[in-house]
Amino acid sequence: MLNVQSIDAYYGQAKILHGLSLNIQQGEVVALLGRNGAGKSTTMKSIIGIVPPRAGRITFRDREIAGIPTHSISQLGIGYVPEERRIFASLTVLENLEVGRQNAVDGLQPWTHERLFEIFPNLAERRNNLGGDMSGGEQQMLTIARTLMGNPWLLLLDEPSEGLAPVIVEQMAHTIQDLKKEGLTILISEQNLHFADLVADRAFIVEKGETRYEGTMVELESNEEVKDTYLAV
Repeated sequence: MLNVQSIDAYYGQAKILHGLSLNIQQGEVVALLGRNGAGKSTTMKSIIGIVPPRAGRITFRDREIAGIPTHSISQLGIGYVPEERRIFASLTVLENLEVGRQNAVDGLQPWTHERLFEIFPNLAERRNNLGGDMSGGEQQMLTIARTLMGNPWLLLLDEPSEGLAPVIVEQMAHTIQDLKKEGLTILISEQNLHFADLVADRAFIVEKGETRYEGTMVELESNEEVKDTYLAV
């Protein structure tokens, strides 16, 4: 579904990604792991077009997307959930969801309020509450649900467990498992190896803007040397 080949990305003159590569098959949950500052968020922003790569290729469903505008990439079926959440605090849950509405791409079952509320029961209970009155975990759920209203093929989640209480992290993991059962393909940027292990099929580890490891989560969990080298704090 997504193939990132040897991309370089910059902030101004500072080179952040150095020939980074990864791939995702349809229906997979893939974790992009690494320490803070490794280049995970920049990878996400390069895929969605916020930080266009200056070299390399990004293909989505066999179409080259590197260099095209972010809104065009979104319309092709990639949904992006930034680390900052960015909900509309003065709008209700239902109004936030409507902001994200786009027509479904051919071949996808469209997301509706009712379908989302089955996945996110907390949002169902608070559908008329203002976004600003919700907890951090509920706001994260709302951001994901709003993105799903765009009916993406692929969902990019940037640090979804960041700053959440352990019980909410477990709830978030169950939510992602439910989304996978719905057939959604997901790329998750994470520092939390435990969270990634709960949801992901495969992992790529990024260090200093380069892909340093690729394997299944089972393989990664049994490789203490790789975990100590690239993931230990």
